[in-house]
Amino acid sequence: MLRARCSRTETFISVTWTSPDGQTHNQIDYVLIDTRCHSSILDVGSFRGDDCDTDHYLVVAKFREKLAVRKEAAQKFDGGRFNLRKLNDLEVRRQYQIEITNSFAALENVSVDEDINRDWESIKENIKSSATGSLGMHEMKQHKPWVDEECLGILDQRRQAKMQWIKDPRQSNIDTLNKVRRDARKHFRNKKKAYLRGKIEELETNSKINNIRDFYRGINDVRKGYQPRREIVKDEKVGLVADS
Repeated sequence: MLRARCSRTETFISVTWTSPDGQTHNQIDYVLIDTRCHSSILDVGSFRGDDCDTDHYLVVAKFREKLAVRKEAAQKFDGGRFNLRKLNDLEVRRQYQIEITNSFAALENVSVDEDINRDWESIKENIKSSATGSLGMHEMKQHKPWVDEECLGILDQRRQAKMQWIKDPRQSNIDTLNKVRRDARKHFRNKKKAYLRGKIEELETNSKINNIRDFYRGINDVRKGYQPRREIVKDEKVGLVADS
């Protein structure tokens, strides 16, 4: 089933495409959804201010769905991971060993009669605090690591040029938008090429020093590309969103 604008409001929100000359406006983009889920669509509309570097506008659907999970899967999970790769550094490894030794030295006088659960919590917290101080947390990989502040500034310039063209579709604004788009594509293309050259040099270095793990990990990153993460829907308090 195809869904377009649901609620009755201004006409320009229903427009999803504008011709390059700015004179023709049409609704040619829709949201495709299964028939049995059509009642879950609350609203559909276009967002003219979002810059996608195209003459089409972003179409967004407001979707309502009921989720259900098993009780054992509803437990909270701490997704933080320690940066274990730092243990390859001898100085970091030595510092971590010292902190672990000092932490467990304070537990030598623990009485046998004490609660075993409380003792385990103390041990776990000591290990976590030592790892956090010495190793730090593992940072998630970015989708496009080559995007920096300069790229974000160019994206903002392109968005402003597009908004100016939407407000006033004169030929001068059309020419300005096309120039900004060409410059942005050229800049992003050069940035990506420079990033790939750096990755190739890193692979060559890991191959020469026999760092096999990082070598094959880098190959897999380049070969597989971006892999979206599949996560359960969570609320602001990191709890699972589901019907009770």
